[in-house]
Amino acid sequence: MPKSYLPNEPGARRAEQCGFDPYRQVITRLTAFKSMGHVADKVELLILGGTWSAYSKQYRQWFAGRCLQAMNDAEVVDAADLPPLGASTEPEAMDWPELLAAQARNEAATHRNVGLVVETRPDWVTPGEVAHMRRLGVTKVQLGVQSVDDRILGLNQRGHDVETVRRAVRLLRAAGFKLHLHWMPNLFGATPESDRADFGRLWSDTALRPDELKIYPCSIIEGTELYDLWRAGEFRPYTDEELVALVADCKAEVPRFCRINRVFRDIPADDIVAGSKRSNLRQLALARLAEQGRRCECIRCREVRGARVEEGDLRLAVEEYDTDGTVEQFLACETAGRALAGFLRLSFPRMQGGEPIISETAEVWAAMPELRGAALIREVHVYGPALGIGADSAGEAQHLGLGRRLIGEALGRARAAGFARLAVISAIGTRRYYEAQGFERGELYMAAKC
Repeated sequence: MPKSYLPNEPGARRAEQCGFDPYRQVITRLTAFKSMGHVADKVELLILGGTWSAYSKQYRQWFAGRCLQAMNDAEVVDAADLPPLGASTEPEAMDWPELLAAQARNEAATHRNVGLVVETRPDWVTPGEVAHMRRLGVTKVQLGVQSVDDRILGLNQRGHDVETVRRAVRLLRAAGFKLHLHWMPNLFGATPESDRADFGRLWSDTALRPDELKIYPCSIIEGTELYDLWRAGEFRPYTDEELVALVADCKAEVPRFCRINRVFRDIPADDIVAGSKRSNLRQLALARLAEQGRRCECIRCREVRGARVEEGDLRLAVEEYDTDGTVEQFLACETAGRALAGFLRLSFPRMQGGEPIISETAEVWAAMPELRGAALIREVHVYGPALGIGADSAGEAQHLGLGRRLIGEALGRARAAGFARLAVISAIGTRRYYEAQGFERGELYMAAKC
């Protein structure tokens, strides 16, 4: 069991029931989705639990490859077809030709990988690690940051400092990855006031400014060092009222280009010996904001979800913001009520005399030369009910051609900004889509002339 997970957390329990076999986990999960009537043609695969980068490259190659093979096989194999645990003939290795073959097959599979997410620590992110992630097909990285206050990081023995976080984010952004940070209020040494200031630094620090965020209030679990500090009276968890007020204030501050994916960790209440057990913390914080006449403008709170969308009702809204190594443009297709139907993240590396102004971008270009001097699409996402590949639209945002329109807009903007090429960090299952939009394959990215 990964050190940072509990055996009875839902995701960890499912993994253990599958013997941590990647092939079995994916087949079992897809079988469950299909049995519930979900469309599972477009699969975002999350490989979470511990520090991905700490495992050997051979193991990571095997694990990601077996997940892809499961997606490829899931059209004709379901959980009932799998051998009993202990009788599996799971191969112990996968060479690069086998992995590349699994990737190529997935491009036209029924269950296509439209995003591959891994979780790691900031101090494990290097240019070589970034390049290896791309070879596996990774498109998004979750970073266990927890705090951007060196004092708090030190007190909680995180093993990295804020400058290490900045460097990791710069490297990943320069390589086009979507950036998903974890932030944890109520750590040892923090107060609600210091947490409000800490959260503000996520946006005021131009090296940070993540695309997505998980807010994980610290929970006290028996057997941890924080549990011992709590028992000794040296650590006080926030009250529910303090936590609701804090999260409400944080959500009100989130920029429109960021999505708050979670506001509480999926830990069973029985395992929490101290601290809030309010798993509906997001709902409580949103209700508090409504009482105060405020609202959260994060992406998740603005998605169109199941609403019918008329193409003529949509408008393009552009939010530009700087990081210390890029100029970012968040291109959003919004309804008249400012609900979000789709968006594209466009990234322009900041250069002087044709060379990047920060060293991390130069390091990424050295590791992956095809990115040199190119603008980048880091994400294209269209919301609304998921439709099967090739299905007809009845007003759902997913099939209004919003992705194509946004890509056309990005090409024009990159050209106007002086870039000759626009690269995209394509998932394995979206390569053919980008080819249809005029992008050509490189070694790790796809690119089009502006």
